[in-house]
Amino acid sequence: MSRILVAEDEMRIASFVEKGLGAAGFAVTVAADGPAAFAHAQSGQFDLMILDIGLPGRDGFDILRTLRGEGNPIAVIVLTARDSAADTLHGLEGGADDYMSKPFRFDELLARVRLRLKDGQPGPVGTLRVRGLELDLKTRRISVDGTMHDLSAREFALAEEFMRHPDQVLSREQLLSRVWGLDFDPGSNVVEVYVRYLRAKIGADRIETVRGMGYRLK
Repeated sequence: MSRILVAEDEMRIASFVEKGLGAAGFAVTVAADGPAAFAHAQSGQFDLMILDIGLPGRDGFDILRTLRGEGNPIAVIVLTARDSAADTLHGLEGGADDYMSKPFRFDELLARVRLRLKDGQPGPVGTLRVRGLELDLKTRRISVDGTMHDLSAREFALAEEFMRHPDQVLSREQLLSRVWGLDFDPGSNVVEVYVRYLRAKIGADRIETVRGMGYRLK
């Protein structure tokens, strides 16, 4: 299991990322200030760090520069509210492997985390298979008992979430945060709409509505 360090002082964001990555199968530790983040990153116990630039106690750029100066190979994704071209260049030249601006979508962050970790893990799985369903992670198409269907970006993300958690009840709130990201509207009916779209392609009986709880891929 890959271990990820989340260096983020905004607790709402830190909790959101921690829960999402934990649900995706990663072991997550949160550091809320610069000195703690640097100490954890130096420990050698983590495979990747999601690093906020505006940390109290020590700037993220300084942490990154010091780590790279020491030859620390930890993969780093910079996550920050600063989105100028100069800051992006500064981060990448300082040794970051990737750079994301806030606000962000969790599915995009997760994809980038997996991409940065792939060199240190066995080759990525190209297809998810669950009871007659085959989801191609490269082409983003789904085969249903041998019949191929195209998926929109959101349909694909929703199908992937269900197929990575078969038989598990996923609440509407979980699906909103994992598929639609941090800035979702809790009053929206977008989950219900896209579950209906996905059912039309894979079969209505495959996704069960669990009253008062959420949805489950049977």
